[in-house]
Amino acid sequence: HRLAAAMKKDRRVFTDVDEDLNDSAAEAYVDINRDTAARLGLTNAAIDQALYDGFGQRQVAIIYSGINQYHVVMQVDPRFATDPNALNRVFLPLNGAGAPSGVNTAPETMGQLPTLASWKIRGADSEVNHQNAEPAATVSFSLVGTKSLSDAQNELNKIMNGLRLPADIHGDFAGTAKAFSQSNNSTPLLVLAALMVIYFVLGILYENLIHPLTVLSTLPSAAVGAALALLVSGTQFDVIVVIGLLLLIGIVKKNAIMMIDFAISAQRTQGLSAAEAIRQAALLRFRPILMTTLAAGFGALPLALGHGDGAELRVPLGIVIIGGLIASQMISLLTTPVVYVTLANLTERRKRNRSRKLSITPVPA
Repeated sequence: HRLAAAMKKDRRVFTDVDEDLNDSAAEAYVDINRDTAARLGLTNAAIDQALYDGFGQRQVAIIYSGINQYHVVMQVDPRFATDPNALNRVFLPLNGAGAPSGVNTAPETMGQLPTLASWKIRGADSEVNHQNAEPAATVSFSLVGTKSLSDAQNELNKIMNGLRLPADIHGDFAGTAKAFSQSNNSTPLLVLAALMVIYFVLGILYENLIHPLTVLSTLPSAAVGAALALLVSGTQFDVIVVIGLLLLIGIVKKNAIMMIDFAISAQRTQGLSAAEAIRQAALLRFRPILMTTLAAGFGALPLALGHGDGAELRVPLGIVIIGGLIASQMISLLTTPVVYVTLANLTERRKRNRSRKLSITPVPA
């Protein structure tokens, strides 16, 4: 209740705050006078057994018939089961010495519950939900305006820290908030795994571990373009955006692949230098790169402009793809040749140093 009340006060982030706790039920809380109970020789267990005999469902016998058996359950008359005044009629078995008696107790040795206990009526939950075998309560909420789930999580953590809840009360996210939290934790690993797979596949394709770095150099510009598109459109970073980024990795790297394939072929067949080969590749591959980028961008345009049912899933996907493609098209055509020539020069320099070391032979004294 305290958490839900604090969230309702924070109208900057949360709205439509609701909880599933329903304290419309009532319960009778019995407070036993331990000194009086000890003087009468009654233990808490004996009093509990007497209350359970009246208001619980205790099986006291089994009746056997020819073809069936019946369990006999002792309980109080249903007319008194919901009346708190029935506690005034609860009798506890006593003997003359003040110790608990057996089953056969004389009426004059029975003590009434009001002589050693008092009770009061207080509110109680009509039902108690459980999660992982523990009592649990669910607090649901909606977001205000353009607030994201990350904003809600940060604000909720601040509220819980400020309430100073008992140590045995702990909270966790569920539903969409839990999925978002899990995606945030796994997103870096997914992106890293995708980059590693691309690197090794391209390394096998080119039979070289340097050229894949040129392909991967086009991805930062695409990520920057996707981030700017999200900021301009006011789109939240969610699971769909993560999926769009993974798709963007596969689409964007084709620009560098088209140029590098041509440059490597020109170096091997025409004997051109790295700078001349990549310049020729940039000039001849510009139109195919532009055509494939426009095709992918126009293909994602209906997603970004979509509306109706399911638009909240399609729009972020289209925005990420279009933003990444625009930035990659503008920047990668300039950066890819530079990275290619730089890495090629480093490779040639390493080869020359290695050959120089091998050409030096020791002269015997």
